[in-house]
Amino acid sequence: MNHPARKGSISLLAGAMLLASATAFANVEPAKPATMAKELQQAKTYTVSSAPTAPLELATPKLPDVSGYTAEAIAAKVVRSKPGKISLRRMMQEDALKDFIGGDNKMAEWVVRQHGIPQAIFVDDGYMNLKDLAKKVPKQYFSETSPGVFLSRLPIVVGRHGILEIDKQTQELRLSQEGGAFLVNDGQLFVRDTRITGWREKDNGPATFNSPKEFRPFLLSWGGTETYIANSKIASFGYANSKSYGVSISQYTPNMAKVLKRPEPTGWIVGSEFSDMWYGFYCYETRDFVVKGNTYKDNIVYGIDPHDRSHGLIIADNTVYGTKKKHGIIISREVNDSFIFNNRSYDNKLSGLVIDRNSVNNLIAHNEIYQNHTDGITLYESADNLLWGNKVVSNRRHGIRIRNSVNIRLYENVAMANGLTGVYGHIKDLSNTDRDIKLDPFDAQVSLIVVGGELAANGSGPLSIDSPLSVELYRVSMLAPTKSSGISFTGILGERQDEILDLLVRQQKAVLIDPVERQTEMRD
Repeated sequence: MNHPARKGSISLLAGAMLLASATAFANVEPAKPATMAKELQQAKTYTVSSAPTAPLELATPKLPDVSGYTAEAIAAKVVRSKPGKISLRRMMQEDALKDFIGGDNKMAEWVVRQHGIPQAIFVDDGYMNLKDLAKKVPKQYFSETSPGVFLSRLPIVVGRHGILEIDKQTQELRLSQEGGAFLVNDGQLFVRDTRITGWREKDNGPATFNSPKEFRPFLLSWGGTETYIANSKIASFGYANSKSYGVSISQYTPNMAKVLKRPEPTGWIVGSEFSDMWYGFYCYETRDFVVKGNTYKDNIVYGIDPHDRSHGLIIADNTVYGTKKKHGIIISREVNDSFIFNNRSYDNKLSGLVIDRNSVNNLIAHNEIYQNHTDGITLYESADNLLWGNKVVSNRRHGIRIRNSVNIRLYENVAMANGLTGVYGHIKDLSNTDRDIKLDPFDAQVSLIVVGGELAANGSGPLSIDSPLSVELYRVSMLAPTKSSGISFTGILGERQDEILDLLVRQQKAVLIDPVERQTEMRD
């Protein structure tokens, strides 16, 4: 796939690498004359000293082997030995549908669309494909409208012991917007070498996005399920209703999860394309899910959005661009112990990649994040994360922004030609916002370790860190200052700039910027 924006950013990066770093220190801008009182106050608050380098040396992190997550491996998982059973049943009282049918308001949606008591197509107790499904369901509900093209006017539910395969025999599965069709997986779902589209019958075309509250078909897999999608195209799914976002993988709601006791859902999505989705991918309390080698383009709110208490995820080799409302890739609320690597995220409305709300112990490596409309990589209230070898280029605001997050390690990253700062660390009091502090607690603290890499040609300077708990810098290259006067820091670093650059550039030592109060506490 050709990515014109990507080519531009990488050529820009190559150009900056040709600039000599030897002259950078010669052009250092003197610290600006702030008020004497502020200078003295900051001088008393922080110390700048050389730090031992041995603790900063870190071996290149080992990435998980993703070579086994293939379409062929997915095909090998399909068990076709036992034919499944098909039935039409009322949607009420079905565990897999309670989230959509509970209460009069939710029920009314389906009554209006189906012109009667809401029903769904159920696949139970074995294997089924769409060719066989079409033979067993009345044509007004499910039909083959042309060779290999199927239209469903009812929801399709894969039961707990059901297996549904939508494969290359299916040219396209169209889920009727007017009929209120959607897919719910409560067993095993395989989508291979095909296309599934939210379908607007009155237009005889895709149910393209109009407004957040307008129903559009969706796919949801519940707790205990396995979902596998390979080499397929899914489009025009999802709207602003719980679990109806697009392609969603979710444990049951807390009350139902206690009763059903289903394990966390899992699966793989590989080599596929998702467009015009409310969310391209969403998960909740999901384990070990793999999202590899996909394209997420022109989706509405998010491209890839793992959420609450998901863990062990692999998000690798994806291309995410053109997200219209928010971020390209975001993990949020205790999404831990996961790997995000070798992705490209560009031209998204806000950030290219976000780590949010107490998501910890994640490795973010070798991603190319460029030309996003705010920051490149953003960390909000998420401690103990490692960013390694990312290229963050030509984003409109900061390259890498870190808020209220401690023990953030930035190793061998390139932040270049971003509109504001290469790396920006800051604290913010969120207590007077709409944030639920009990659900999403935070400490207004930031601490960073920045080792290696390049910070070049960023509009407001290479580094700015406000009120840090501590900062360590080592082997950081700073090239091509945009200001004619040379490199300049802001925040705490700006007020101690001469000392910092003397240690970091002239003496080639590690630099520790540490508050005096913290040193006193450690001694006590």
